[in-house]
Formats: sequence, structure tokens, C-alpha cells
Amino acid sequence: MNKVFLIGNLTRDPEMSETSGGVSVCHFSIAVNRNYSSADGERQTDFFNVTAWRGLADTIGRFTKKGHKVAVVGSIQMRNYEDNQGVRRTAVDIIAQDIEFLTSKSSNSGDDFYDTGVQPSAPAKKKPTLQSFDDDGDIPF
Repeated sequence: MNKVFLIGNLTRDPEMSETSGGVSVCHFSIAVNRNYSSADGERQTDFFNVTAWRGLADTIGRFTKKGHKVAVVGSIQMRNYEDNQGVRRTAVDIIAQDIEFLTSKSSNSGDDFYDTGVQPSAPAKKKPTLQSFDDDGDIPF
């Protein structure tokens, strides 16, 4: 089983793009604090590159930005590549399957974190009121 759960803060704004087939993809990274400190008392942090696809990518790109805290559920994917000097490298990526936004709306006062871009619609139509009906005549029980 390949499953990972991470809670951390975005280290940069998400980068949105599309594949040549029109599929949305979002790349971002999160900083995750370790549960312990080093020998000198300094808290250690790990940085993870995360990729999300399709609707999840659109949601992340729309509602998050640098500094927001998120919980990511996904899987680990290893890839090999060659750097500019021709040295073979290995990278570890997280492929997001689900995300939970942990930054509260109140802590984002003044920014557009929860602004969906959707304008309020016309006032909802008044629901009809139910009229009382009093008929005790033929109750079967």
C-alpha cells in the first residue's frame, strides 16, 4: 500500500497548468514540521513537492496560496532525471488524492481566500407556508 498523510504550509503559490489534452494539473510544495528537534534544539522541517490533477488541481489553484495550511492525502511517486551537469538524480513527489484546507477563513481577513468569484444570485424565492389541516376523522390507528 502506498499512502501518505501530510499536514503543512504551502511554501509558494500553486502553479497551474494544463496538459496538451486539456487536463488541469497543479504543482505546489508544502513544509512539514517534524515531531522532534535536533540536538541543538532546532525544529526540523521537510519539504515535499505535491502534484494534483483535474478537479482537485483546479480547487487547490483557486483556494490556496503561499502560507496556507493544508492536509494532503496521496501517494509517493519516485522519478529519475538528469540534471544540467548530466548527473542522474532521484526525486520524490506526492501525488495528491485529497486535500483539506486547514487555514481558517477568519485568519484570512482582507484576502480573497474564500472568494469563489461567484456573484450572489437574486434573493431566493420565499418558500410557501404550510397551512394547518385539522382532520381527525379517519385516522387508521
